[in-house]
Amino acid sequence: MLILRSSPASPFGRKCKIAASVLGIFDKIEIQATDTTNPADTIRLQNPLGKIPALILEDGTVLYDSRVIVEYLDFFAGGGRIIPAGEGRFEVLRLQALADGMQDASILQVYETRFRAEEKRSADWLSYQAEKVSRALSSLEAAPPAPVKVTNGVDAGQIALACALGYLDLRFEGAWRQQAPHLVTWLDGFETHVPMFAKTRILPA
Repeated sequence: MLILRSSPASPFGRKCKIAASVLGIFDKIEIQATDTTNPADTIRLQNPLGKIPALILEDGTVLYDSRVIVEYLDFFAGGGRIIPAGEGRFEVLRLQALADGMQDASILQVYETRFRAEEKRSADWLSYQAEKVSRALSSLEAAPPAPVKVTNGVDAGQIALACALGYLDLRFEGAWRQQAPHLVTWLDGFETHVPMFAKTRILPA
């Protein structure tokens, strides 16, 4: 059995879980809770970067980061399912890269306030990261992905975008929704057709 090291709130881990569900292989993966802040957690041995998600294969090989894991899951499920072959592959990977960048910038804002004392926080740094997210939202709002339907399947880019928007709901009180109403509609459609999105949702504390 494959082992996914992750935590419930990780948007990148959520992306891997949803990908596995869409591919029909979720039952072949054991989810192991991981605390990246704990020096004793074995994640630091499995991934030298100490980051999640990490996927442990049956032979002990460890794959990271989420983009590599998602591609492996697609391969494991037969290939060409959520990452198509041919020219269409690059549009899917481009959307995934943009969505992952949104997640990175969002997480950096959270870490700035969580791990730095208030007097040491950089307003310029927070603004710099927030502007990345805002620009990405504006770009996607102007040209949203195609609506997710049973007939056209779900791809890795759409999964990554849904997780990025879900993380903004979790950590930033859904403020993005006022800026991007078309994306709100798109996300509602994604949730309708991908039940694992709701199953992996974490509510704000």
